[in-house]
Amino acid sequence: MQFMTIFSLLIVALLGGSVGYILNRHLASKRKEDANDLANRIVEEARKEAQAQKKEILLQAQNDLYNQKRALENDFREQERDLKNREKRLQEQGERLEERIEKTTEKEQELIAVEKDLTRRERQIDELEERLTASIEEQKNRLQEISGLTAEEARERLLSEIEARTRHEAAKMMRVIETEARETADRKARDIIAGAIQRYAGDYVSDHTVTAVTLPSEDMKGRIIGREGRNIRALEAATGVDLIIDDTPETVILSAFSPMRRQVAKMALERLIQDGRIHPARIEDVVQKCQQELEVQVREIGEQATFDAGVHGIHPELIRILGQLRYRTSYTQNVLQHSLEVSALCGMMAAELGMDVKKAKRAGLLHDIGKAVDHEIEGPHALIGMDLAKKYNETKDIQHAIGAHHEDIHPETALDVLVQAADSLSGARPGARKELLENYVKRLEELENIATEFDGVAKAYAIQAGREIRVMVNSENVDDDATYMLCRNITEKIENNLTYPGQIRVTVIRERRAVGYAK
Repeated sequence: MQFMTIFSLLIVALLGGSVGYILNRHLASKRKEDANDLANRIVEEARKEAQAQKKEILLQAQNDLYNQKRALENDFREQERDLKNREKRLQEQGERLEERIEKTTEKEQELIAVEKDLTRRERQIDELEERLTASIEEQKNRLQEISGLTAEEARERLLSEIEARTRHEAAKMMRVIETEARETADRKARDIIAGAIQRYAGDYVSDHTVTAVTLPSEDMKGRIIGREGRNIRALEAATGVDLIIDDTPETVILSAFSPMRRQVAKMALERLIQDGRIHPARIEDVVQKCQQELEVQVREIGEQATFDAGVHGIHPELIRILGQLRYRTSYTQNVLQHSLEVSALCGMMAAELGMDVKKAKRAGLLHDIGKAVDHEIEGPHALIGMDLAKKYNETKDIQHAIGAHHEDIHPETALDVLVQAADSLSGARPGARKELLENYVKRLEELENIATEFDGVAKAYAIQAGREIRVMVNSENVDDDATYMLCRNITEKIENNLTYPGQIRVTVIRERRAVGYAK
């Protein structure tokens, strides 16, 4: 029974599989037919679309060809018009050229005629030159026979006479020109300088660096020297200054070439005296503190100087160097005070002359900046100052004014001359500077010797403390016009050979005396 049941199930399964297979094949064949129909429809539609696009492309191509054809035709017509215009212009130019050729031909014929005329005239001139040469030679021979001089001797005599006459005329002209220029220039310069001096109210005698330290008692000298001199040696070693302790009552003299070291030693010694504790370790500590304090003071002094002068934008290092001038003197005149005076005078005179006032004040304030370091660097202080100004980016005209204020380089601008004048005013005013008697007498002797070296000078006298020299000349050897040349030569030699503050006036005097006796 079970077997029959299993068998029945197998038969049913086989029948079901057969039916399913048959159904699947039928469905597959139907799907294939549908796919073929769809593919045929797609191909047909693509063919139709391609034909439509082909027609559209052909139409577009025909339209483009038509447009290109029209454009080419237009270009051809435009080129044809241009060619016709060019042809017309060339024809006109050809006609003008023909006219010019005709005119040129006419001018050429005229030039040929002129050339023939010039040739004829040249022949005439040559004939005249030959006759003149012969006549001149004949006259020359006659003159030599009459005068007894050769041509070379006559030429030398003529040249010497012309040279003497020319010198005489030049001296007269120079005299007139100098007189006119002096009348106008001196009056204007006098007004400007007098106005600047009247407006500036500076002290007649400036402060100068003090190198003497006053002691409270004579016993303090022994404490400064110390046991076996150890204190004074420590102080001299720390400051670089020599201490002179002599019989001068209650005074110690500080001797050093550097003004800064002298000031440090002065500050340190005063502080040690006030404190009372004087020994080597304390000395080194106090000197170090004084050096630091002086650096701060120097910078503050420099900043105050720039503020007083109204000059801004100076390099900080230049400000520090400017402050050091407070402890530098020239002929006992304080250099910082002198620089402030020169700055003020430069500003006043620049305002009168219509120049840049700020630039003039700046040049005046910095003109002696080289004196702060001239004991450390060799060379004139003006050139040292010019190098410092160049190093710290001052303008070229400021640099040149600094370098030229003592004519170490030649003055070239109005600013150079302005700084020179202000420097002379500040240094030469009464009471501003002092000079040693020995140097003063030597300068006067050199001034008189320079004047007496010239031919025709009888006597020379230096007067007004060396501010003027009067030269007496022999009237037989020097005429009125030659006195001006002599004055100029003496002035130039004084400028080249002497060093002096301010300016020196040279006066040449010539007089003729007629002496008679009534009997």
